[in-house]
Amino acid sequence: MARLFGTDGVRGVAGRDLTAQLAMDLSVAAAHVLGDAGAFAATGRHPVAVVGRDPRASGEFLEAAVVAGLAASGVDVLRLGVLPTPAVAHLTAALGADLGVMLSASHNPAPDNGIKFLARGGFKLSDAVEDEIDRRLGEEWGFPVGSGVGRVRDAYGEADRYISHVLTTMNHPLDGLSVVVDCAHGAAHMVAPEALVRAGARVEAIGARPDGLNINDGYGSTHLDRIRQVVVSRGADMGVAYDGDADRCLAVDHTGEIVDGDRIMAILAGAMHDEGLLAKDTVVATVMSNLGFKLAMREAGISVVETAVGDRYVLERMKADGYNLGGEQSGHVIMLDHATTGDGLLTSLHLLGVVAKAGVPLKELAAVMTPLPQILINVKDVDKAKAGADELTAAVRAAEAELGETGRVLIRPSGTEPMIRVMVEAASEEHATQVANRLADVVRRACGT
Repeated sequence: MARLFGTDGVRGVAGRDLTAQLAMDLSVAAAHVLGDAGAFAATGRHPVAVVGRDPRASGEFLEAAVVAGLAASGVDVLRLGVLPTPAVAHLTAALGADLGVMLSASHNPAPDNGIKFLARGGFKLSDAVEDEIDRRLGEEWGFPVGSGVGRVRDAYGEADRYISHVLTTMNHPLDGLSVVVDCAHGAAHMVAPEALVRAGARVEAIGARPDGLNINDGYGSTHLDRIRQVVVSRGADMGVAYDGDADRCLAVDHTGEIVDGDRIMAILAGAMHDEGLLAKDTVVATVMSNLGFKLAMREAGISVVETAVGDRYVLERMKADGYNLGGEQSGHVIMLDHATTGDGLLTSLHLLGVVAKAGVPLKELAAVMTPLPQILINVKDVDKAKAGADELTAAVRAAEAELGETGRVLIRPSGTEPMIRVMVEAASEEHATQVANRLADVVRRACGT
């Protein structure tokens, strides 16, 4: 059977793929795997869970199902309401909860939703723990009765604890900066504008009126045209845009040019390096980060460690080897000294802090990195198991030799579709396109079904 958990929890169309019954069953299994509900029942002490969600309409019934499953299993539940994923992660740790639950489908459209579980301390689950929850779905449990059932209470005021936390991580006020913030009609619509104002910025918020159905609809980090227009028309210093659950952030400079995750990481890494705060003078990035990022880091005396695509793999490497900064081109940036997961609000506050301290426009700071042209071709309807075919391997080696140190090739099978992704970077877009098309033809020939 296909694995129930994807790269970021369990997702699907709410009401069809992700039903109330599945949400309840998952929360019951998670209560026993993460909360060890059976062992707590023997001691008379209840495990504790925090539950948050983004503003999707389906989050209302899914929250009810998750809370019911947890409480029926003997777990006390603190219902946080609408908050970003990183806020739920922080509060899982700060409140000493045994597990956290976030209901969100991140940057996906409103009909989708998802369930993400967090372990003690607010960290994402390993594949092994997710598989254990999956395996124990539908298991026959002995449910508690009487005083053994979990109690549920609202804890909406805990949002301020998260805002106060992210503000205490800053070492420079944002006084005088004018910022447009795009909340994607998502989970950050209340906390992000408030935090930025409290940090000293002059803020104009867009995408901050969720109605349950408009999340990510023309707003947010996957739809940047609107914030680019607003930043330029208002003469703002810059803009920051989050996705639906605000675990990622992208930026826009005063001219409307996009500053992606690679450039944000380059700016933060350089600032932390200069202040002696970058652990082991190293930043962790995925194989999809632009070669221009790696070249800029080398020039700055900063090492780059690569992982597979996915912020969870970035985090695993950071924890294993003692690094404190990492992330993805998409805007997931992890500042492990202050957060257990990617945090869009935290990232934006620190990026703005660097701009305010330097006293120069974001555009000038972003020039530390020159992205190389990157061409991505998705070759569909092929046998991805043949990605290691001799003919393709030889073609990749030849392309790498042709590109030298000013280019790069990445062949990556899709994790969910019969597709192989061909990514090529080169000194010019024309050269990158030529090489990518050539390799895509080899993929079709060598990996065709």
